Amino acid sequence: MSLLRRFPVLVAATALTATTLTAVAVPQLLPTATASTYALQGWATQGGGTTGGGSATAVTVTTASALISNMQASGARVIRVSGTIALSGMNKVAANKTIIGVGSGAAITGGGLNVANVSNVIIRNINFRDWDDDAVNVQYSTRVWVDHNSFSHGYDGAVDVKRASDYVTVSWNKFSNHDKVGLIGHSDDNGGEDRGKLRVTYYANWFDGTTQRHPRVRFGNPVHVFNNYYRSTSGYGVASTCTAGVYVERNYFDSVSKPVVAQTGDSPEGNVKLLNNYLVGSGTPVSRNAASVAAIPYSYTVDAAENVKSIVTGGAGTGKI
Repeated sequence: MSLLRRFPVLVAATALTATTLTAVAVPQLLPTATASTYALQGWATQGGGTTGGGSATAVTVTTASALISNMQASGARVIRVSGTIALSGMNKVAANKTIIGVGSGAAITGGGLNVANVSNVIIRNINFRDWDDDAVNVQYSTRVWVDHNSFSHGYDGAVDVKRASDYVTVSWNKFSNHDKVGLIGHSDDNGGEDRGKLRVTYYANWFDGTTQRHPRVRFGNPVHVFNNYYRSTSGYGVASTCTAGVYVERNYFDSVSKPVVAQTGDSPEGNVKLLNNYLVGSGTPVSRNAASVAAIPYSYTVDAAENVKSIVTGGAGTGKI
């Protein structure tokens, strides 16, 4: 197996607010024969960390009624989804839950999961298809990890994070055959709730022929987007708007005409810091007011951008954990 380059980035911060973060990053070049860690990284490690149902005894569900009753119950639960479960509309997820698919074929179709006004939720290894609203909606919630899922053919957002949510990581997912992938911040006029929050990490995701919002960010600062693989995204890759601060680091952009933009739609401009992204048949990513993008307060491991395509396509999506 060839050796891949991986950078452990050690960051020390004085605080977690957007205005007081100070940090020093010290990347060290080391050989490794493995991909980036499948363990939790990013913003969902903050605020006490994200453990979901933890060590609670797992229950396996095969029907919509069993899934809904378990994920809406009080207390910690680990819920194993087996086979295909058809839902309708948005279905509430209570705090301290892990929802994890069995094998590569576990699927939720038709409806979506509403992570609202709760904390400490993990959603892993599920195939989401044909949802009629959002596949995963996170609002007024903290410490949420969306990991190793596959999303395709939905109506609205695949993973939307909004309304003062915070400490969220979206990692190792595959998005395909879909338009609006990931919204961070639902509207231009919600800054009163969202400033100082909406801190989200996107890493090791595979955007395969999707259109826009990978992610599209309002207000959050810093939002960290690293080691993702973008293939033929037809609209744009990353968008920073409404004074957001987005750090776009060591991603692989393959045939993407607009890898990174600092304005989209009717929203005012945001700020972007770029570092060592790899471009193949792609346009030039936009950088704007990089000094306004707050520092990253957590330690994390990154791979060299030129290795991201092979690593992410080999590891993202369901059946890989």
